[in-house]
Amino acid sequence: MTGLERPTRSFPLSAGLLLGLSLGGFFDGIVLHQLLQWHHMLSSWYPITSIENLELNTFWDGIFHSGTYVFVLVGLFILWRSGRRSHFRWSAGDLIATMLIGFGVFNLVEGVIDHQVLGLHHVNETVPRGEWLYWDLGFLAWGGVMLVIGKLLMRKRNG
Repeated sequence: MTGLERPTRSFPLSAGLLLGLSLGGFFDGIVLHQLLQWHHMLSSWYPITSIENLELNTFWDGIFHSGTYVFVLVGLFILWRSGRRSHFRWSAGDLIATMLIGFGVFNLVEGVIDHQVLGLHHVNETVPRGEWLYWDLGFLAWGGVMLVIGKLLMRKRNG
């Protein structure tokens, strides 16, 4: 080494984490709220039994989606800003690993806070109430698996 080499700038892990968090939110909002209609943002507090409750839930679903959209914008900005620097090291592996970690963290945080602590909604409110906990636990397990796989990929990549 001559001392003239520029250090390689590493991949911005925060970009992948934010993109993973947003993908977790978009999956929840698009698939579980809109397509399957298993729950909405406040559907345990305001069940979808009237037009007014549906409108309220739809509004808060939109607020939720707006937040996940901000995560996408910030993650893309960090990635764009980092990628413009000289000697930046692009890494698809780091991106995938951090996105899995972010998606898993989304499921775990949202599952614990919204489903268990606040009881805003549960994963599948179309099944009998006695089965809600099983769906909630499956959601948490899915998040935990994604988090572990992401961390294992990061560890494997970084030795």
